[in-house]
Amino acid sequence: MEHDHTPYDSPAAAPPLAVEEAAWVDVLSAMDKTYANLVDYQAQLEDQNHALEDMRSYLNSIMSSVSDALIVVSRQGRVEETSSSVAQMTGCSAGDLSGLDILDIVAPSSRDHLIAALSECTDRRATVTCELSLSGPEGEILLEMSINARFDERGRLSGHVLTGRPVGELRRAYSELAASHDALKSAQSLLVQNEKLASLGRLLAGVAHELNNPISFVYANTHAMERYATKFETYFNEVQDGASREKLMALREELRLDREVRNLREAIAGARDGAERVRDIVEDLRRLSSDGSGESVAFDLVTVARTAAHWVARGSDREVAIVFDGLAVLQAMGRAGHIQQIIMNLVQNALDAMVAEPAPHLTITASEEAGMARLVICDNGPGISEEVARSIFDPFFTTKEVGQGTGLGLAISHRIATDHGGRLSYRANAAGGACFLLELPQTKQMGSKV
Repeated sequence: MEHDHTPYDSPAAAPPLAVEEAAWVDVLSAMDKTYANLVDYQAQLEDQNHALEDMRSYLNSIMSSVSDALIVVSRQGRVEETSSSVAQMTGCSAGDLSGLDILDIVAPSSRDHLIAALSECTDRRATVTCELSLSGPEGEILLEMSINARFDERGRLSGHVLTGRPVGELRRAYSELAASHDALKSAQSLLVQNEKLASLGRLLAGVAHELNNPISFVYANTHAMERYATKFETYFNEVQDGASREKLMALREELRLDREVRNLREAIAGARDGAERVRDIVEDLRRLSSDGSGESVAFDLVTVARTAAHWVARGSDREVAIVFDGLAVLQAMGRAGHIQQIIMNLVQNALDAMVAEPAPHLTITASEEAGMARLVICDNGPGISEEVARSIFDPFFTTKEVGQGTGLGLAISHRIATDHGGRLSYRANAAGGACFLLELPQTKQMGSKV
């Protein structure tokens, strides 16, 4: 009976023991490598957390510096965030505004209008623009407001974002600037940045959704890895304490370490994918937020166009097919931030024009000719009549309904292209719809106003 309890003393049992020990060595080696990968990934995750903190700081800086009114409300209509300009208009601090019902800061004459606009925005899942008045210490302040609904990953309403600017101030400011060419030149960068901030406000709901998905994925996988790490620590503590092989084998089976090693690798890969997605979103936002200041430099016009079109499409409430054609890389000279604003205006106008199209389609073609970089943006909308085409670059000219636009986008875009030594022009699309041609120099030109 004694030899039955000591099979390892028997020469005939030696081969199975050798096989098991070899497998055990492989498992320990795999665990050591996995643990090393876990430590390495923890460092990477900390770097990504720093990037998220930078993103949070970046969004807070927008909220505190934007001159336009920006109000984020919950599904119940409670104020969650506001820009500092709203506090100035209402005479209340940001802390006093937080948690208030949105109707409490809107003038009584505009409350019914706001309720109807919020309902329409939610039902249509589209941007609704209207004129609303805020209650200020010196009376009512009339604003042109754009309202966008926010939805969670399940498509349920989570709140609204309201962005706007004083109507009278906008028109008065442009009239004063138009009277002086020098004043118009000095304020051009400010107008471009304000237009960009207005676009960012319109895209906030889409950005929040884009960030929520990968962050939630990283968060879930981090919790899973914490659970796996606890099991590995339990096992390695037993190894360090000199536990017997039988006890280690039993503990390995109890903790299901073989399965958890595979799960850990999947969790690491999933968390890395989520973190990389957050990094890409942050990088896109940084490029989008550049003010385009400084000297004229060489940049890739195709990359700028892709970034601009991508972010405008994110803020759209419907699927739009955007096709890039022609050159994959196209060098141009200028301020990339300003050129990006031109393309965002053109793409947004195209999306607005195709609102009634069952299959909206946008084509962006890059080419070069006679030392000029050429970008053609064509849509399959209803097109523009010859009479309207003669006035589309005039300030405050717009074919949209009252309250649907300022009429500044194309005027500013035309001026930016001219100051870069280039041209922005309209031409009819032979296949139906409208085409805009943006031409920029490929080398720095003498006398350039950039």
